[in-house]
Amino acid sequence: MHGYSADKQAYLTRLRRIEGQIRGLQRMVDDDAYCIDVLTQVSAATRALQAVALGLLEEHISHCVADAINTGGPEADAKVKEASAAIARLVRS
Repeated sequence: MHGYSADKQAYLTRLRRIEGQIRGLQRMVDDDAYCIDVLTQVSAATRALQAVALGLLEEHISHCVADAINTGGPEADAKVKEASAAIARLVRS
């Protein structure tokens, strides 16, 4: 079971809302909307995706990484490295 399983519906709802934002962006470009208006909506969609990513990361650390650390062994080290790499990817984006 994944760490986000308890909140799966909430994540799906948020992702569907973001999907709608992206479709709205496509319409804006198709309708030749003002550049700044499009950029404002891109920024909003980006922040929404970042919020989902941070939520998933928090779930991963509190569930998957914590479980691996409690179990110990090489899997614990692997989960910590995996979480660190995910954090690095989020920081770069």
